[in-house]
Amino acid sequence: QVQLVESGGGLVQPGGSLRLSCAASASIFSTYTMGWYRQAPGKQREMVASITRGGSTDHADSVKGRFTISRDNGKNTVFLQMNSLKPEDTAVYYCNAKSTAGSLSINYWGKGTLVTVSS
Repeated sequence: QVQLVESGGGLVQPGGSLRLSCAASASIFSTYTMGWYRQAPGKQREMVASITRGGSTDHADSVKGRFTISRDNGKNTVFLQMNSLKPEDTAVYYCNAKSTAGSLSINYWGKGTLVTVSS
């Protein structure tokens, strides 16, 4: 059974930092692209950052220079370091594992962790 378990969310003041972690099943971690998405109240889920099995990363324009995605292959864990947090970063953050072959895409999702940026 594939599992993605997020941790590290919480309440932080504007300008502060948090690090999210996502522990993934070993069966998918080595071959899937891992990513972080977020969904704010009343908004659609959006991609925040992704990292391929080879380590290539992509970050949304809204978080470039502030957030950094990384992965520890030995621990089957992906991280999202979030610095200079803003109130607009408040959302539920979801870990994602994706495999794409041609037109077929397989996605797994964690249950999410809430990040609240507020003074």
